[in-house]
Amino acid sequence: MLDKMTSNQRLMLAVALSVVFFLGYTAIFPPKAQELALDENKNKNISVKENVSSTNTQVIEKELGHAISVDEKVGSANSNSIVTIKSDNFVLKLDTLGRISSKILLEDKFNNSDDLHAEVVSPTGAKPLYVRFADDVLNNEAISTAYTASVSEAIIKDKPVQVVLTQKLQDLIVTKNLTFYADGHYDVNIVLSRDARYFVYIGQRPEVSKQLMAVAGGMVYTDDEIATIIEDGDAEGRKVFSAVTLASAFDQYTASIMYGFKKDTNIIVDRDRSDNPVIYFEATPNSTFNGYLGPKEHKVLKAINPALVNAIEYGWFTFAAKPLFSLLSWLHGIFGNWGWAIIALTLIVRAILYPLTYKGMVSMQKMKELAPKMKELKEKYKSEPQRLNAATMEMYKKHGANPLGGCLPMILQIPVFFAIYRVLLNAVELQGASWMLWIDDLSRMDPTYILPILMGASMFFQQKLTPTSFTDPMQEKVMKFLPIIFTFFFLTFPSGLVLYWFVNNLFSILQQFIVNQQFANAKDVKIAIKEDAGKKDD
Repeated sequence: MLDKMTSNQRLMLAVALSVVFFLGYTAIFPPKAQELALDENKNKNISVKENVSSTNTQVIEKELGHAISVDEKVGSANSNSIVTIKSDNFVLKLDTLGRISSKILLEDKFNNSDDLHAEVVSPTGAKPLYVRFADDVLNNEAISTAYTASVSEAIIKDKPVQVVLTQKLQDLIVTKNLTFYADGHYDVNIVLSRDARYFVYIGQRPEVSKQLMAVAGGMVYTDDEIATIIEDGDAEGRKVFSAVTLASAFDQYTASIMYGFKKDTNIIVDRDRSDNPVIYFEATPNSTFNGYLGPKEHKVLKAINPALVNAIEYGWFTFAAKPLFSLLSWLHGIFGNWGWAIIALTLIVRAILYPLTYKGMVSMQKMKELAPKMKELKEKYKSEPQRLNAATMEMYKKHGANPLGGCLPMILQIPVFFAIYRVLLNAVELQGASWMLWIDDLSRMDPTYILPILMGASMFFQQKLTPTSFTDPMQEKVMKFLPIIFTFFFLTFPSGLVLYWFVNNLFSILQQFIVNQQFANAKDVKIAIKEDAGKKDD
């Protein structure tokens, strides 16, 4: 009974270390498709002074993508660009509604899956810096009145660029004083000529990249160092947060972040028609805050404001992932190559976990040696389960074996493996980073499939070396097919992740070989001692 349970546990462990690790706690299905897409080729011009009816309100709701209440209307997505800001690394545009309507990253390493320059601002939904008034009449006027700009074009060189946007309504003037920096962040000061309740949008999350198991959605990080993450498809309704350090709408590698709020600022997380989070906050007639729009590069975010590194999302294993990324960055500083840094990190982690893995491998060897005796006990006590259990436990005690000894040490390693996985999946630094030979981008799949095949081969060889005590032929067949199954999974995984797991397999093979050799040597010694004893008796 216990022997059979141990085999099942080992089968479950194989799935836990593979399926659970790679398919993980995140959904394995792609995110829900947007129900309502915005056709940017239609209605590009905004009517500056047209009357807004209830029909127009329905259009507004449709273009934003989420249902809105009477006192929280939002603006039309139609607009023209009135300001273009250029730098060596990006081109940013502001539109007639005073929003950041576009930001294109010019560095090739940030190119999207089609190998085109990445557009950080989503073509659908609310855009960064959109102002929406609570008063229905005032908001209707605001969404049909264009802003004017102090400049139409500017270039960021040694100094930041300042832009003043002005919207003149019938009895209200809105002034946005914006300062843009070369590192991607910007300062905002919004001034109203009179008191009026209004909200500012962080913007819909970027849609630059979304790989399998990568989290995308919204984040609110509060002063008590608690990160609340609302993934796409999981927004359940309106939530209000206070004492917020930063709010972010993010995908795998990029984000629209706003920070520098006053302590009493209310950050609101709503949902759109696809249950995706939409983030905005209630501002004052004279509001000052900061923003960032671009890649979630650790060094860049830390240089802007150390608090911004909290926008890099690691999920449940953040407590372990953050120090692991720091170690990986330190190793990159030594080797100057992210591929070799990943290999060095794998070696260090394996060395730290060596006592656990060694104990597990020794336990599995003992269980393998006891397998024939277990079979004899099952035959002897097949009709007496209580005596079988007692005899089994006695045998385990006599030989110092533990049926869970091979499982528990490996289960304890899962948080570490998960943390490394999250680090490599979310590290935008791997974009465009080459390792050697044909691997020229560790954030993308290996186009030659060589590395995933090598990983599968190493997994197969490791399986051959690993002792087993299966009594169920079906379980044994399933285990034999696992290397093929996971090779298939790895074909489209980022090369950095595949490299980590391949090298991890190589270290496991080496360690298993050493343990197997130790047991073989010990067995030879026992045989030699027994033979010597027999000769002396003769």
